[in-house]
Amino acid sequence: MKIRAGFHIGYECEHETPMLLVLNLHPSRRVDLLSEQSLSFDRPIQAWSYTDVFGNACTRIVAPPGLTTISTQFEIYDSGLPDPIPENAFQHDISHLPDDVLVYLLGSRYCDTDRLADFAWKTFSSTPFGWPRVQAILDFTHNRIAFDYMKADPLRTAFGGFTDRTGVCRDYAHLAITLCRCMNIPARYCTGYLGDIGVPPDVNPGDFSAWFEVYLSGRWYTVDARHNKPRIGRILMATGRDATDVALSTAFGPAILKRFDVITDEIPS
Repeated sequence: MKIRAGFHIGYECEHETPMLLVLNLHPSRRVDLLSEQSLSFDRPIQAWSYTDVFGNACTRIVAPPGLTTISTQFEIYDSGLPDPIPENAFQHDISHLPDDVLVYLLGSRYCDTDRLADFAWKTFSSTPFGWPRVQAILDFTHNRIAFDYMKADPLRTAFGGFTDRTGVCRDYAHLAITLCRCMNIPARYCTGYLGDIGVPPDVNPGDFSAWFEVYLSGRWYTVDARHNKPRIGRILMATGRDATDVALSTAFGPAILKRFDVITDEIPS
C-alpha cells in the first residue's frame, strides 16, 4: 500500500531563536520512500542536519523573528500488515543484553521507574516472562488511562499518568515503558505518523502519534498501549528514552506554536 503523509507546523518567535527539530523520517524508513522527504521553510533559513545518539535524523535552524512555517509532504510504501504479535518472544537475562540496549532499562525524564517499581513487581511478577508479561502491562495501561486531548500535560510523567488516570498517547507510552523497565524489559519511546488506516476515522484533528518498542528475542517489537491492538501504517520518525529525546522541536528561547496540521492518508490503489 501507499501512504501520503506530511505536515505544516508554524512557530512565532520574538527574537532569533535556535531550534532543534526531529521532524524527518527515521533512517530505517528511507528505503520505503516513493518521493523525496525533506523539510521546507516559508522563509529563507539555513538548516543543517545531524544524527543524534539514538540514530534519529535531526535538523538545526535559527528561526528569525516572526512566524516561520515548517513543512514536508511525501509518499511512502508500507506493507499494509498490522503490527506483529510475538507471542513466543522471550525475555533476556540482563547479563545477555547488548550494551546499547541497557539504557532502555533505566529511569529517564518522563519514565520515573523509582516511583513505580514496587507497584510493578507486586502487580506483574506473577505473570509469565516475555511477551505475556508485556501484554499484561499493555492491558493494565490501556485500562488505567482514559484518553482525553483536553487533559494533555507536557509535564506529566509516567507516575503522573498512573495517578491522574488520564492523558494522551504519550502518557500511555510513558506509563507502559516505565512498567516494562521496572520488570527488566528494555523499552524505548517512539514517535511518528499513524493515520486512520484500517480503523474508523478519528474525529480529532490529525496529529503525530506516540507508541513504544520492547526488546525481546534479540530484536525490537512495536507495541501500543493506547490502542492495545495491532495497527496498520505506522511511519516511524524517531526513538529515544522518552518524549524528551524525540521532541518535535526544542526551542532555545520563546517560540509560540501557531499552526499544526498533520496528514496521514492511504493513497487509493
